[in-house]
This record gives sequence, structure tokens and C-alpha cells, in this order.
Amino acid sequence: MTLNFGADMAKMNLKEAIGKNTLILDGAMGTELFVRGVEAGQCNEYLNIEKPDIVYDVQRAYVEAGSDIIITNTFGANAISLDRHGFGSRAVEINRAGAEISRRAAGEDRYVLGDIGPCGDFLEPLGILTKEKLKEAISEQVRGLLEGGVDGFIVETMTALEEIIAAIEAVKSVSDLPVFGSMAFDPAGEDFRTMMGVDVKSAVRAINAAGADAVGFNCGTVTLDGYVRLAEKYTEAADGLGLVLFAEMNAGLPELVDGMAVYKVGDEEFADTAKKIKALGFSILGGCCGTSPEHIKALAGKLK
Repeated sequence: MTLNFGADMAKMNLKEAIGKNTLILDGAMGTELFVRGVEAGQCNEYLNIEKPDIVYDVQRAYVEAGSDIIITNTFGANAISLDRHGFGSRAVEINRAGAEISRRAAGEDRYVLGDIGPCGDFLEPLGILTKEKLKEAISEQVRGLLEGGVDGFIVETMTALEEIIAAIEAVKSVSDLPVFGSMAFDPAGEDFRTMMGVDVKSAVRAINAAGADAVGFNCGTVTLDGYVRLAEKYTEAADGLGLVLFAEMNAGLPELVDGMAVYKVGDEEFADTAKKIKALGFSILGGCCGTSPEHIKALAGKLK
């Protein structure tokens, strides 16, 4: 069953909906911003303040393509990451604005997930970042997202277990809304591991134990066929746990064209891959790098 709210149907609580329905996430934010003239290298999250109409335009396009869930433009909007652009003191404001834009784009009959990405630093003992400082930054981000009206949170593109666990714990210390947890994998022989060496089984078990309401994967350097194999690994690791699984695939591997990373996987090929992953027990699907509203429209068409 796929979620399809009518004008006179009350929106189901997200925690209940993720266990009962097939849900369509949105696609890439960064590549869509570039299409609209945003230059690479700037703080995309500050666009929530500086150029909110561009962010709204991207997200509204995904709503019209068939997304049931819109993810906020706050991937790097924790104070640690924002400090690199000089905006660390404005974390709450940036997150609140990002959530408000998404809420406006999604309307009241679709869901909004507050996006929480890696901070870009290593936790002790590999680095100098303490777990306490990381959790403080994530908690601050969550408060801003809550003020903006999100329905839940997605902690994504993580590569270290310590960071994703700390981030989920930080979310849950502030809010009882649903939280999704996702790691990014790369091929490792016949298997898959994150950049920090985490295997699929360890990721699934740790994210579940941390209290996530949905467990998944996104991004990484994986082909479409590789994503299907990765999904099979997730299904095996989740066997008997009763987990809600989700996936956000890239539009394949990028190719370098005139110094730019270009994703060439077409929307129908992408949607066919998503259908295969859904058949493996994944109930929430969307896109990551290189995907567009056209990819999400094709995906929604296949799954609905």
C-alpha cells in the first residue's frame, strides 16, 4: 500500500505511517541547487536565510513529482559544520528556516524530515571532537528543526558508528518524533563497508539498538546493481528484527565531464532499481546524489 492522502483525509502520524505504508522520499538537493545557479563551495544551508525561494522551488518540484516526505535543506546545519562558513552562531535560525521552507513546500498532507548529516570531524580518540560537543551541536540543530515544524528526523550519510549513535541519542534526548538512521557504503570486494570500515550487519544492529524508527542506506560509491546487492545485505542483517528499511540511492556512479561530476542514470532505470529494492522488504525509497524530480516521478509511478 502506498500513502496517498486526499484533501479530506487526516494525515496519519509519521511513526504509525512508516510501519504501514510505502513512502516516497525526495531526491538530491545539492545538484538541484546547482541547476538553479547556486555555485559549488558555498554554504547551501545558509540559502534557507539568504535565498529561501530557491530551496522552496526544489522541494516543491519534489512534492509535485510524488514525494510523500520532504527532507529539509539542513544536511550540514550543525554548529560544528556551520562554523567553517562563519555561521555557527546561527544554527537554530538556519534550521528553523529550513524546516519552515519544507513545511510550506510539503503542505499539511505530506511529511517533513529534519536532515542531520555528519559534522565533518572525527570523534575522540581518532580526532579531538568530544561526544558531548557533538551531541550538544545536534541537540541545538534539532531544537531549530522542531521550531520549524518537522514531523521527524533523518540522520544520514554517516560512516562512523560512534557518530551516528551519538547523533540519534542527541535527537532522542530532545524529541520523541521518529528518527531515521542511514549510513553510506562503498564496495569492499564482494561485500560493502563505510569509509570508516563499518560492515552492514554492525550498522543495522547498532542503528536499531540506538532507537531508530527506520534503518537504511544512502549515497556511497555504488552502482545501481550494487545498491540491490547492498539491499540484500540489509535484509539479511535485519532478519527477525522487524525493522522498517529505507534506501536513498544515487543516480549511479558520477562521471567527470568538463571538471564536473555528472550522473547519467536515467529516471526509468533508477525507478526499476528502486522497485527491486522494495521487493526485498524496503518500504521507504528516495534518491540521493544526482537524482532529480524526474527520477522521483518515475519512482513514484513504479511504486504507486
